[in-house]
Amino acid sequence: MTFRVDPHVKILDERVVARAKSRGLDALVYAPHFTHLSDIETRAERFSDDDLLVVPAREVFTGTWRERKHVLAVGLSDPVPDFVTLEGAMAEFERQGAATLVPHPEFATVSLGSEELARFGDQLHAVEVYNPKHRASHNERARDLARETGLPAFASSYAHLTATVGEVWTAFEGSFETGLGLVSALQSGAPRRVFHRPGRRHRLRCHAEFAHLAWENTWEKFERVVLKGQEATHPRNPAYGGRFDDVAVY
Repeated sequence: MTFRVDPHVKILDERVVARAKSRGLDALVYAPHFTHLSDIETRAERFSDDDLLVVPAREVFTGTWRERKHVLAVGLSDPVPDFVTLEGAMAEFERQGAATLVPHPEFATVSLGSEELARFGDQLHAVEVYNPKHRASHNERARDLARETGLPAFASSYAHLTATVGEVWTAFEGSFETGLGLVSALQSGAPRRVFHRPGRRHRLRCHAEFAHLAWENTWEKFERVVLKGQEATHPRNPAYGGRFDDVAVY
């Protein structure tokens, strides 16, 4: 028996769930940008059912806008904001016993690289080796990093677009009834294999996700930063009660 997981999606609604089920997935890890953990948990619970487990997670933006490093944490019990130091975020993930994953390594200047993997290797649990936003050279480099560090691999759709859900997945042996089961498998290095759909249509999905970066980093960013004001995941937000003031970078 295998358990097919898409370990990192940014969107979640009825169409996403229907597509995940039609593609034979057993679970999604839902980690939207700049969304408080409580809201992620509420939405994940709403869309979980007996056929599809939706696990809440956070892709935390550490550092300043100029020196961003993204880290994916699965299994958080308490909220962690963006715009804190990488050291502060890693310490908090470890305190909470979360599975700490490396999404899109060495990609677009916002990712962990060989230096960070060497420094925090004992606190990291897996490296992403296939991502639709990657070019072929990025995936090859990611596989090299996984081999060099000895960290287990994972692959995800990193879906910002509904059509990308189910294009990529990680298959574990056995099955998990709860998110805690998946967290434990990630932390223990449980056997898994990574897959992606083949063919021209898959390549087109990858190109669409890559093109989405332009919108995400121009108008969406302007709307979020300039028009909406302070993020819900800003460390100075009252929701965090000042707990992260000592590691906040803004």
